[in-house]
Amino acid sequence: MTRWRGVWGEKGRASSPPFPDGRVFSGSLGWYKVGNPIGHRLAGSGAEEFPGERDTMGWQGIDGHDDVVARFVAAEARGRIAGTYLFIGPEGIGKGAFTKALAKSLVCLAPRPGLIACGACASCVQAAAGSHPDIDIVSKPDDRSTIPLEVFIGDREHRMREGLCWRILLRPALGGRKVAVILDADHLAEEGANCLLKTLEEPPDGAVIILVGTALERQLPTIRSRSQIIRFSPLDTEIVRRVLAAEAIDGSGPSPAAIAAAAGRSGGSIDRARLLLDPEIETIRARLLEQLAARPFNGVELSKEVQASVEAAGKDAPPRRARLRILLGTAVDFFRAAMRRDAAGPTDPAAAPSPPDAALVRAVNAWGGTAEDAIDGLRRTLDALDGIDRNAHLPTLVDAWSARLEPLPPPPRSVPR
Repeated sequence: MTRWRGVWGEKGRASSPPFPDGRVFSGSLGWYKVGNPIGHRLAGSGAEEFPGERDTMGWQGIDGHDDVVARFVAAEARGRIAGTYLFIGPEGIGKGAFTKALAKSLVCLAPRPGLIACGACASCVQAAAGSHPDIDIVSKPDDRSTIPLEVFIGDREHRMREGLCWRILLRPALGGRKVAVILDADHLAEEGANCLLKTLEEPPDGAVIILVGTALERQLPTIRSRSQIIRFSPLDTEIVRRVLAAEAIDGSGPSPAAIAAAAGRSGGSIDRARLLLDPEIETIRARLLEQLAARPFNGVELSKEVQASVEAAGKDAPPRRARLRILLGTAVDFFRAAMRRDAAGPTDPAAAPSPPDAALVRAVNAWGGTAEDAIDGLRRTLDALDGIDRNAHLPTLVDAWSARLEPLPPPPRSVPR
């Protein structure tokens, strides 16, 4: 997104510049336009673009979601920020970081053009410290399968005298807004969602509630119908590569080739790309692909090796679940590539995964299954991934997944009498 410094009138508002060749957002925050070339003066508009002010690193350091930024800049300029939003997009693409940055900007006492928090006012200082009285962020505990009811309405002794639904009703302490963020909205239990319904339908004046999830289908219909839905796309491979390269800037990290490979296989998720940089993961991944392609398929052996890899991630549940997500994600890649190969033929370049993945190509070429087998395997693997999100017992989940991948035995032959 490109910013312009506008001409301000006596009351702090700019006169409307003639930008016939693109969208322009005007108002108390200044002038904004998407997609205009850099470094020229807009004739007759009284507004000049300053190349030095261009956000080369993305909005407030968050890259890849300029379309969402433009949407909120336009809404703020028009005074049309909604009361309830539902952010939807894959894991690991920066939705949480974006939401926290947006919350900080919305409560900033002196926001800069582009809905950018000043970083210096009392509100920004407290937001950066995580102690802002007008920003409420809740999420699912690691040891729970859903967000506890107490998070929203307090425990039994303090019903509706504690919790998010009570705090959002209080007057803002510093500015004119309160922002509530509900991370892990996929894990809202029905009773928790019911507590939220009235608040979502009629948010208090000046309140903004943002729910963050991964898939629209995982949200309750009552939540979807009361929220303005904002979709986030996976990050471009180049953005993921740049982030990984910046993290390895000291020279002791992975090589540029390893970073490029991890970014290419990440599916636009920085979290997944970081895990793929682990050399141990690469070895396990290659072995898993060999087992998926092997015929006859040995589900028992697959289950043993996957469980051993998951246990090697540590004693805590979060790293174990993250490891299993990577392995099941590899299986998803395999079955999808097998479907493409069956549709396009093994010699068609369109059947090769993009970006190229030597281990995946070898496994798919060695596989003797059909498109129907690949579809069935994909469906069962996606079910297993959903089980991780529902806090299923991991050894049982892996056993069930590998068993369901095994082909059914042929029906017994009828013996003539």
